[in-house]
Amino acid sequence: MSEHIVHNVIIIGSGPAGLTAALYTGRANLKPLVFEGMQPGGQLTITTEVENYPGFEHGIMGPELMDVMRKQAQRFGADCQFKFVDKVDFSSSPFKLHVEGKEYLAKSVIIATGASAKLLGLPSESEYMGFGVSACATCDGFFFKDQRIIVIGGGDTAMEEANYLTKFGKEVMIVHRREEFRASKIMLERAMKNPKIKLVTDTVLEEVIGVTEGSKKKVTHAKLKNVKTGEVTDQEVEGIFLGIGHKPNTDIFKGQIELEDTGYIKTSKVNTNTNIPGVFACGDAQDHVYRQAITAAGSGCMAAIDAERYLESIEEHS
Repeated sequence: MSEHIVHNVIIIGSGPAGLTAALYTGRANLKPLVFEGMQPGGQLTITTEVENYPGFEHGIMGPELMDVMRKQAQRFGADCQFKFVDKVDFSSSPFKLHVEGKEYLAKSVIIATGASAKLLGLPSESEYMGFGVSACATCDGFFFKDQRIIVIGGGDTAMEEANYLTKFGKEVMIVHRREEFRASKIMLERAMKNPKIKLVTDTVLEEVIGVTEGSKKKVTHAKLKNVKTGEVTDQEVEGIFLGIGHKPNTDIFKGQIELEDTGYIKTSKVNTNTNIPGVFACGDAQDHVYRQAITAAGSGCMAAIDAERYLESIEEHS
């Protein structure tokens, strides 16, 4: 089933990038349609307190921040729908988006599908996510002042997170399942020279252990297992950071637009243009460097302005 309406702009994703794009395109009277996807609000909905988003002196809960952003976008005419885009066709204009058995048409598309932190898949990891378990040191490191921290991973991400966390924690342990590290030589050396960092190899996280005090949960221990000896130990710890990388949510765009080898969307160095005119990308789907709510929101603004200018240019030539 196909809609006959050709939307000015369809936004895929509803994190800070997508909702900021919706706000700006809404204010430009483009009547944006937003498909919020499987995780409305994006990664911030699994974050407890956000203290580094400008404008909130005393911090704000992640889900609350996204709710405020959504309402602000809706105030200016954004149509936000809790639907998931299954397939896209960018081969000709108008672009086609297949959404739960229905086809939607758009003159322009803003991709803001974000990225997902790679997780270990432990039930206890999900249970304590945001309550001592985190996948973002720059987001949450501040909450672990003078505390014991474990970073899981053996690549550059883990080394970078661990070094950053030594600014706050009293000790940081890098736990890696193998003996050899994948990290680049310079990043590994930096971690080894840091007196606050301890490297533990051939070891995996078996379980996150914590307690519930009233409505609050907190991490107290990490159950670690040596993969060679089978020995299991309970390590006292307040914070567990997953440093095993992120995966951009871009699978549906394979073969439709240019992607980096790692799956991130390739955009121009000066704007949010992809290799397909009229298709723009913003937020963590194309940013593997900063991955912050504020930078995602900024790039969402850029994508909205780029889309508005694109639509003006095709109107002039039609």
